[in-house]
Amino acid sequence: MINVTKTFLPDQERYIEYVKGIWERGYLTNNGPLLQELEQQLKEYLHVDHLYFCTNGTIVLQIAIKALGITGEVITTPFSYCATSNAIIWENCIPVFVDIDRTTFNIDADLIEAAITPATTAILATHVYGNPCDVEKIEAVARKHGLKVIYDAAHAFGVLYKGRSLLSYGDVSTCSFHSTKVFHTIEGGALISNHPELDKEFHLLRAFGHQGDENYFYAGINGKNSEFHAAMGLCNLPHVKDIISARKTVFDLYDSLLNWNVLSAPARPDDLEYNYAYYPVVFPSEEIMKTVMEALRAEDIIPRRYFYPSLNTLKFMPKQFPCPVSEDIATRVLSLPLYVGLPEDDVRRISGIINNYLPA
Repeated sequence: MINVTKTFLPDQERYIEYVKGIWERGYLTNNGPLLQELEQQLKEYLHVDHLYFCTNGTIVLQIAIKALGITGEVITTPFSYCATSNAIIWENCIPVFVDIDRTTFNIDADLIEAAITPATTAILATHVYGNPCDVEKIEAVARKHGLKVIYDAAHAFGVLYKGRSLLSYGDVSTCSFHSTKVFHTIEGGALISNHPELDKEFHLLRAFGHQGDENYFYAGINGKNSEFHAAMGLCNLPHVKDIISARKTVFDLYDSLLNWNVLSAPARPDDLEYNYAYYPVVFPSEEIMKTVMEALRAEDIIPRRYFYPSLNTLKFMPKQFPCPVSEDIATRVLSLPLYVGLPEDDVRRISGIINNYLPA
C-alpha cells in the first residue's frame, strides 16, 4: 500500500541511546534536559529567539490565543485543517471566515479589512501546504486596526521566505511536529515568537499556570511534552536538510509527469525556499477528482482530500460565512503520496493513472 505519507524514522540505535539516558536519569517529563536541548537546537536551526516545545500542534494554537489575550472575533481561513478553527472555538472566540486567494489557497489578504468589526481582536491565518500567506499585507492591516496576528505554520517547518524563517512572522507562529510532518517528534508542536514579553505566559500556560509548589498565576493547561518525544526530535533534526531534498526529488518528478493542461496547483511566491510538505493537485471537477481517487485506491494508492470540506461549511460553526473560492477548491483538490523513499516507479505509476482519467 502507498499511503499519502510515510513517517521518517531515524537510526534506531541513536534513539535507543537517548532512551537509555532517560532511564538512567529517571527524568521523563516536566521540562527535562532533552526537551531543553531540543528547544535550543530548534531556535538555532530556525533563527528565532523564543520557542517552546509543547504537546501538539493544536494546543499551541490555544495557548497562543490565551497568551495574547484574544477575545471576540478572530478572522481566519476556511481552507485549513479543522484544528485551526477548533482552537478558536475552544478559546470561546468566534471564527470569522474570509475566503482564500484562488492562486495560493491562503487567506485572501485583500478581503480581511472588510471583515473587521468592533469585536475583531486577531487574525489567525494558515500557511497552507507551507506556502506563505501575504505576510506584508496582513501585517499592515493588523497594525492599522490594532489586531494580533497568529500564523498556523503547521506545514511550514524549514520554509524560508525572503531569507527568513516563515515561522518568525506574526506575533506568534505555531508549528506541528506530528509524525506526518517534514520534521517530527512523534507528537508535538511549538510556539514561536520574537516577543520576549510572552515568555512568562508561554512557560506558565503550558504547565498549568503555576511555578513551584505554591505560586499559581494563570488557569493554564498541560501542554508539556516528554523526554521521549524530545529524543525523537533530536534524532530527526540533523536529517531535515536531506528530508527536504528527498521530498523535492519526488515533487519535481510529479511536476514533470502530470498533465498541467488540465490540472492546476497552488502558486508559490518568489524569494521562497520551500519544504515540499505536500503535493496538492486541483482537478477540473469534483467528479473527475473522485474518479481518479477511486482508481488510485483500487491500486492500493491512498491520496487524501486535504483540505475538505471547507471549514466555513461545518454545521457547528457559531456563524456562517460564504467562501465560494474555498468551497470550490476544497471539492476538487487531492494531495498525492509524497514522502522520503517513495520509489520513482510508483510516482510514474501514480501520475499515469491520474493522466489516464483526465479529459483530453
